[in-house]
Amino acid sequence: MQNFEQIRSHLAASGFHVTMQDPYVVCVELSLESGSRHQAIFLSELQDDDARGYLRVSTAVAPTTGIDCRRALAFNWESRVGYLSIGDLDGVPYLQLCENRPYGGLTAAEVDRLILEIGGMGDRMERALSAGGDLL
Repeated sequence: MQNFEQIRSHLAASGFHVTMQDPYVVCVELSLESGSRHQAIFLSELQDDDARGYLRVSTAVAPTTGIDCRRALAFNWESRVGYLSIGDLDGVPYLQLCENRPYGGLTAAEVDRLILEIGGMGDRMERALSAGGDLL
């Protein structure tokens, strides 16, 4: 996959539940645990300083209030896929689970795997940080 339009076409053809589409952002809603939980996954395009395209897969995990920064940084150190960052969601700072991949070498199977992995891990983190709630 070499560009965001190929990602968008793949998501439509693969049967993902797409809930939002903007020019360079798509939101996929994952249904987890037989439909009892849901997680919104955002796919967006980034460019580096050399104008190379990257796919970012991200999900909001929890508001940053009360989050121990040391635990988040320890997660980043230990994680093989995904890193934690802070992003704004409706004016509120949220802990986000993200992964960036260059388009070069990115396959449809890898896109699917990233959506499922970031979505599943994000939901588990959300549950742990929100006493079992499903806010996102």
